Amino acid sequence: MRIAVAGATGNIGTLTVAALQRDGHEAVRISRSLGVDLTTGGGLDDALAGVEAVVDVTNSTAADPAETVAYFGAVTRNLLAAEERAGVGHHVLLSIAGVHRIEGNAHYAGKREQERLAAADPVPWTIVPATQFHDFAAMVTSWTEQDGVATIAPLLVQPVAPADVADVLAEIATG
Repeated sequence: MRIAVAGATGNIGTLTVAALQRDGHEAVRISRSLGVDLTTGGGLDDALAGVEAVVDVTNSTAADPAETVAYFGAVTRNLLAAEERAGVGHHVLLSIAGVHRIEGNAHYAGKREQERLAAADPVPWTIVPATQFHDFAAMVTSWTEQDGVATIAPLLVQPVAPADVADVLAEIATG
């Protein structure tokens, strides 16, 4: 199959491309650094030519909820519109487990917007809610680390290996 991966140069995108290629599929890498700008839609129609499924693993580092929702909204709308024009048969979206139970988190607000847009679109879709990745603990401590000491909030998490998530995304896109 010919499958596009939006966010292909990021951590999960790279692993998803590798999983698809390992299983004999053609992975079309979509990333701003590769000439496709999801925020404007530039290059997207050409990238999706002949694509049967799209895996969306795009990410945002914005800390402001309105900015994050606007970013994810624009990217998702552009991607879904291009998928519909190209006749893509399946949109697979990586999201976060429990994203609907937590308010006040900018990233989660953006992911909820992505889910809402995908679910309302005519392109058939699957949302894959993953738990935090193994490197989450190190990332959280880096936010508060000062002079080698970090304040750690009492978090209850069950992390997952990023490669396992990539394998699931590839399986769903091709299944």
